[in-house]
Amino acid sequence: MGLEGRQLDVGRRVPARPCIGHGLRLGRTRRAPQQEFADTSSMDTFNLFRDQTIGDESDPPGYRAQSAQLAPRFRASRLAMTVYDLPPGQAICPYHFHWGDEEWLVVVSGTPTVRTPDGEQTLEPGDVVCFLVGPEGAHRVRNASDTAARVALFSNKHEFGIIEYPDSDKIGVWGRHDESLDHVIRRSPDLDYWDGERP
Repeated sequence: MGLEGRQLDVGRRVPARPCIGHGLRLGRTRRAPQQEFADTSSMDTFNLFRDQTIGDESDPPGYRAQSAQLAPRFRASRLAMTVYDLPPGQAICPYHFHWGDEEWLVVVSGTPTVRTPDGEQTLEPGDVVCFLVGPEGAHRVRNASDTAARVALFSNKHEFGIIEYPDSDKIGVWGRHDESLDHVIRRSPDLDYWDGERP
């Protein structure tokens, strides 16, 4: 006979399917420790479904996504998240991949199209995609549909971002805290390590 309906030593009836983590043990009960909860009434939040994004009018046509960068808002130091609103025909960035940053995409609404080394694929709300470090993780997120799309991209953070743009043969080096450290250069021709150096 199973435990269902039987009395324990402490006079407590065992439920048909006890909940894991509630401290129920045969022969005795254990009270869960008192938990301290942070006061969340003033906790900063961003709602993925309705909070606002802003655009940059200096972005060229075809790349006029609006965004909300959440890491500065939350004072995050290890992970970054940006929410993008993509009007029809607009993309987030040119086709690229990262050296050092793994990125994850979550589709919040709409049907964005993602280009990867394997081709293009249309995603739908709830889809999650991971863009790996290096050429295997190359991607471009674009809205090829007739209605707006919203996506969230998050990644780890480093002091510098190194990004390659295969279609235009460029490399970008981005100083995450100092724009004077940002550089975009042509990837080829490759230079010798000692090129231009003097003893």
